[in-house]
Amino acid sequence: MTQFKSDLLRLLDARGYIHQQTDAAALDALAVKQVVPGYIGFDPTAPSLHVGSLVQIMLLRRLQQTGHKPIVLMGGGTGKIGDPSFKDEARRLMTSETIAGNVASIKRIFERFLTFGDGPTDAVMLDNAEWLDRLEYIPFLRDIGQHFSVNRMLSFDSVKLRLEREQSLSFLEFNYMILQAYDFLELSRRAACRLQMGGSDQWGNIVNGVELARRVDGTEVFGVTTPLITTADGGKMGKTMAGAVWLNEDSLPAYDYWQFWRNTHDADVGRFLKLFTDVPLDEIARLEALEGAEINAAKEALANAATAMCRGEDAAVGAAETARATFAEGGAGEDLPHIAASAPIPLVDALVDLGLSASKGEARRLITQGGARVNGEAVTDPAATLSGSGAVRVSAGKKRHGVVNFG
Repeated sequence: MTQFKSDLLRLLDARGYIHQQTDAAALDALAVKQVVPGYIGFDPTAPSLHVGSLVQIMLLRRLQQTGHKPIVLMGGGTGKIGDPSFKDEARRLMTSETIAGNVASIKRIFERFLTFGDGPTDAVMLDNAEWLDRLEYIPFLRDIGQHFSVNRMLSFDSVKLRLEREQSLSFLEFNYMILQAYDFLELSRRAACRLQMGGSDQWGNIVNGVELARRVDGTEVFGVTTPLITTADGGKMGKTMAGAVWLNEDSLPAYDYWQFWRNTHDADVGRFLKLFTDVPLDEIARLEALEGAEINAAKEALANAATAMCRGEDAAVGAAETARATFAEGGAGEDLPHIAASAPIPLVDALVDLGLSASKGEARRLITQGGARVNGEAVTDPAATLSGSGAVRVSAGKKRHGVVNFG
């Protein structure tokens, strides 16, 4: 472990957040000397962020926990273009109204993780539409565009991989990295921001911003990226058979959020406790040393801590109780996804409506492969229907459940 002097970099290093840094020694020295305002940008492409963004949200939380100032930058301007980094195709362009609605919805989640206010280390939320929407094209090209080499921009992996796959990259998208670099320059001027953080796919964009601030204003700013977070089986963090794991309550019930963390691979528990919770490191060391069936206690600790942080303590307690009732007692806990039915319903439809399968085709495959259960009994006929009275428990595999209420 690197011997950093600042609380900020010591904490980021100890919990596994650091992948690359532009000048670790200089940032470390600055963080010892003063409050460092740092930012991460989030494009409002949906009404909620998902757990794929959670490492970045936690980075801002760590920044504040060590006495520095988080800046949440909403991409109201860049969201009109979309970040092309490592994407196979251009994003669907959104209207200003859609973007504004998404920004308002996303704001709520950050209040769970950060303390906002007017103090020196209180978090603030800004929107890059404030300056990007006002740019004049010719002055921007003259004053900012001159500092960018197209040859170098083409060499960044985020662009190069797209071109190697012979997939179209529009001029609109190509401008994204210039606008992100300009964001850093503006935040340096407006908020004395000295640090940009992001995922490893943002390295090229962050380096552009660091160099732009130096060339235009002579200001020394810094960048830190996190490693790509994958699961032990090589999967992408936050992707499940049923779709994205959303952070907002109205996009994903608390029980499903809790269950996502409870289903963590044994090999990932310690790492995820460090990244996604405030559980102390010595307690994490004890939990990740558990073996056999005892590792389930560590998974429950992860699920409880992660859910309490994102959804509140009551939601975590309720989800844990629902899991206990469902697994230990064979019941149908109140926090499980529920649907109502007044007549017989195809099992395929029930699996989709409960969010246990992403499509009817996926539901049929689940049934024929023996992964579907009704009240604990396996059902292998894709034409099966559900009927009866009261609550009927439907399961996809051993860990995901829902309830159809007949009445």
